[in-house]
Amino acid sequence: MARILIVDDCPKQRALMDSILAPDGHDVVAAKDGTDAIRRTQGRGFDLVVTDILMPGQDGFEVIMASRHCSPAPRIIAISGAPDLGQPDYLRMARDLGADSVLQKPFGAREFAAAVAQLLPLPLLAAG
Repeated sequence: MARILIVDDCPKQRALMDSILAPDGHDVVAAKDGTDAIRRTQGRGFDLVVTDILMPGQDGFEVIMASRHCSPAPRIIAISGAPDLGQPDYLRMARDLGADSVLQKPFGAREFAAAVAQLLPLPLLAAG
């Protein structure tokens, strides 16, 4: 299955996403912020990075840019909470920086699983 990096400063959000991915056999690694995520991507290949945008320290935009320099580059899902009136459209900005998919928080388990499945390659079937 896939190696997936989950980046979110909220422990409950990380645990929720992990609980959705782990039953499918994915190797899930969690990072508490952008700085931790960028450190974890150095030298380790991930198939998918799921990153929150607004976090203390290095934010999700920096995670997206750093992930795009990995070889091979992972697919990226950017997530963010509901914007307040007058705030920039962070998810549009994330897509402009290279996110393959975006999800507005709060999102449901099915919506998240579908976004992940859409970006990950299908496993090869054994020849029979």
